[in-house]
Amino acid sequence: MTAAPRAPRGKLKIDVLIDSGQWKKTGKIRQVVRRAISEAVAVQSTSGSELAIVLTDDSAIRQLNRLWRGVDAPTNVLSFPAATKQDADEPAHLGDIVLAYETIAREAGDESKPLAHHVAHLVVHGYLHLLGFDHERNADAEEMEQTERKILRRLAIPDPYRHNTAQRPVAKHRESA
Repeated sequence: MTAAPRAPRGKLKIDVLIDSGQWKKTGKIRQVVRRAISEAVAVQSTSGSELAIVLTDDSAIRQLNRLWRGVDAPTNVLSFPAATKQDADEPAHLGDIVLAYETIAREAGDESKPLAHHVAHLVVHGYLHLLGFDHERNADAEEMEQTERKILRRLAIPDPYRHNTAQRPVAKHRESA
């Protein structure tokens, strides 16, 4: 199911939590994450007002993947849409995005792309999952990829799917919990 854009309701509060020391060697990763989300919100707004992004490692994401998806392996990104509605006086929590350093660093190296570009792409990808986008069917994958491309162009990041156009579904991410 692909979600339609939602009207913004105030500014989105973004909490970036570093849960693994490996991320510290990446420099200004918090700024990369915040900028990626800001551009995603500019293109695909939300009624949510809070979002948490956790930068962790393969061990932690493997546990989450096993617990929530029944897959005993690390992955690059997991998205956890907020399960319940908050009271009217509470800020609306959109959900959580969790990224694993080792997997993302390995993929960036394998694909000869800057780590910051790959992180930004996966943050955008995870954000779109929180909004209801998915890539289970080819038509949905194409719509999600087009939205990602539009956001990534705003970030001056090359199209991450340009070499994968013959493959469907393109995304190798299986992250929505």
